[in-house]
Amino acid sequence: MQNTLQHRINQHQLLSDLRIKLLRLHKSLLNTERITYEQVRGNVSTGELLQLVINHEQFAWLHQLSQLIVQIDDLLHADEPVTSEDLATLTHEVRTLLTPDEWGNDFAYKYDAALQRNPDVVLAHADVVMLLASD
Repeated sequence: MQNTLQHRINQHQLLSDLRIKLLRLHKSLLNTERITYEQVRGNVSTGELLQLVINHEQFAWLHQLSQLIVQIDDLLHADEPVTSEDLATLTHEVRTLLTPDEWGNDFAYKYDAALQRNPDVVLAHADVVMLLASD
């Protein structure tokens, strides 16, 4: 019983930490994209930029990150305990999303470009990678 309770607490803590770090990464990436967008098109509010992220294919990679954060929220607030399989699937999806692949898909290209343009993104990305490495 004690081991099960401790395991659930550890899973909840991991999910909470992951959520915080992904939110920081998302904010940094969104800010990077806002700066890039404003250089081309002029000022844009945060709300307008979020609508761009949601509605435009060019921002699909950032929208995928948003969806992972929502999945974590759902797991944190679920009535049922989080299973090891749920957690493994989620962390695999995060790792896959944040790891550029050798085929140079659209996400990998844009994510790499965002990493190169903003040191805050590099730090936020490193925080997520270190958390997942300790998992």
